[in-house]
Amino acid sequence: MIVVTGATGNVGRPLTQALVEAGEQVTTVSRHAATAPDGGRHVVADLADPAGLEPALAGAKALFLLLSGDLHAAGADPADIIGKATASGVRRVVLLSTLGVATRPFGTTRIAMRALEDVLRDSGLDWAILRPGGFASNALWWAESVRARQVVAAPFGDTGVPIIDPADIADVAAACLLDDRHTGGVYELTGPEVITPRQQAEAIAAVLGSPVRFHELTRDEAKAGMAQSMPAELADDTLDILSSPSPAELRISPDVERVLGRAPRSFAEWAARNIAAFR
Repeated sequence: MIVVTGATGNVGRPLTQALVEAGEQVTTVSRHAATAPDGGRHVVADLADPAGLEPALAGAKALFLLLSGDLHAAGADPADIIGKATASGVRRVVLLSTLGVATRPFGTTRIAMRALEDVLRDSGLDWAILRPGGFASNALWWAESVRARQVVAAPFGDTGVPIIDPADIADVAAACLLDDRHTGGVYELTGPEVITPRQQAEAIAAVLGSPVRFHELTRDEAKAGMAQSMPAELADDTLDILSSPSPAELRISPDVERVLGRAPRSFAEWAARNIAAFR
């Protein structure tokens, strides 16, 4: 049995589907009630309180660990989750980290994530670490304005990064959970091309078959919007990357193809699959 945390999110949902299709029993974990996968179960737990994860870990052989906001909760100690997994007999953990651990290692949140990576490396468990850059699914922030006004509003319209389709992250995670060859792997995950916000708006328009106007936000306007759903420090970190990506953040990684034997999906492919959100 494999435990998937963050199971209702953009990575957790396709990962759960991939594991079920591979014949695995899956326990999904999220903060809120959700439908269990066929042949599986769902456990409600807040990862900021690792003790709540114990029922999900009972009998598990592997864990996909996606922390999201749990890493930053007051008093949270994500290293406890690794300890709980070890004590429960879990043998393998795949951790969803971030590319920023390598490219911008000195921010508070990235220092915390790197410390968790180090705990996992030293745990005695089989492990793999995934370090994605920006997610194509962040474009869903624009869905309401596209539906209502045919507008994408974003900062730094002509500065791009090689964003990745979360479904590719899920496919890599499934491979790492199921295949011993990926034990000890650290994979940097990007899409196949550098793409700007303006180009993303054009791709959405192309799939919709109707015009979408691009409106460039100031940094302050963008931060005000982002701070409603993430810590202000994390919003600043994200805007630093989007405004002036480093050469390492512009690099197109070969790791998706190395693991999956195929190129990563393009933003246009992501938009086509998710176009209902913009209609």
